[in-house]
Amino acid sequence: MRYSLVIVLLTLLFTRALSQDKLPAGKPLPVLAWMGVPAEETSEARFRELKEAGISLNFVHYPDLAAVEKALEIGKKTGVQLVVACPELKSEPEKTVKRLMNHPAVAGYYLRDEPSRKDFPELGEWAKRIRSVDKSKFCYINLFPTYASKEQLGTETYREYVETFVKEVPLPFISFDHYPLMKNRVSTRDYYENMEIVADIARKSGRDLWAFSLAVAFHDYAIPTLAEMKFQVYSILAYGAQTVQYFTYWTPVTDVWDFHHAPITADGKRTDTYEHVKTINQEIQSLAGVFVGSKVLSVWHTGDKIPQGTRRMAALPPKIKVLETTGGGAVVSLMEKGNDTFLVIVNRDYQQPMKLTLVAEDDVRKVQKDGTLVPAGAYTSTLAVDPGDVAIYMWKK
Repeated sequence: MRYSLVIVLLTLLFTRALSQDKLPAGKPLPVLAWMGVPAEETSEARFRELKEAGISLNFVHYPDLAAVEKALEIGKKTGVQLVVACPELKSEPEKTVKRLMNHPAVAGYYLRDEPSRKDFPELGEWAKRIRSVDKSKFCYINLFPTYASKEQLGTETYREYVETFVKEVPLPFISFDHYPLMKNRVSTRDYYENMEIVADIARKSGRDLWAFSLAVAFHDYAIPTLAEMKFQVYSILAYGAQTVQYFTYWTPVTDVWDFHHAPITADGKRTDTYEHVKTINQEIQSLAGVFVGSKVLSVWHTGDKIPQGTRRMAALPPKIKVLETTGGGAVVSLMEKGNDTFLVIVNRDYQQPMKLTLVAEDDVRKVQKDGTLVPAGAYTSTLAVDPGDVAIYMWKK
């Protein structure tokens, strides 16, 4: 009888040790569709399709204010918000904002994509005019990446470009685009350096970071695979991104670029990229408790060769006894939120799995993709991380 009681107690203790607690509930991670549902396609069905893909913010250029107001009503019904862009916002900003500002589907106001330094004073004044009427919404501007030319930037260096923007344009975040994966060659040389620069300036200026995953093929950019898109999304989240953006959602039609195979084709059909976006968004919302509102303490890189402009991991993070990676190496990000500390490890190789060997103290837990928490010691010390994927661990201070 005594032996049976011992067995029962041990079983209960082991079960409790492996109990799958969940990440603390928190705010969802905002997800923005660049070139989302076009004005001429505005309907409940199309907005629900967008929402089902895990996208909460729709950005597209509307032909006039009436088209915006139609889309706002559809957004209210479907739970999709708009980043407003229309001619009236430029010609009559105060009047237009007063007309729209109290609508629950208004998330913010679009000003410009990839401006030059010479545009900053005008954009700063425009943002101030909008905020004089509506301080509760954001103004949206997206910046160039590091591979823009000096002529495009209007400055001698990229850091000067971003720092000048922060000084002259009153926005609550810094958004930038950088698409690292090319069709015939790998172009990740300065991808992480770009994030290092923008994340550093965002942190010092008290602004959030917004960044992108490519979701459309064009020119030298191939149709993105699920692993390639995860590589981009988890990389930007490891650097502290507070909004994930996809370029594009709907396939644009232009005379300049041969855009194709976005989540939705030009004639309104879904592609497998739609399913990739949906899969990734389901994952990152389950992990929103890790990323939303967390402060990045440090970001390091592992591997025989680390990316340009980054720092090699020279010492182990707290609570971690062993951390080793194989293959192309990893992004290793240490974050904190309240009493919680998170260790985010992203496989930098978007083509091959990475072996991760991690030994931690007893109170460290592994964060599952569905947000459940399991003691790290319940797993073998060496695990495989899929191409472009992430492994996350958590502990209390």
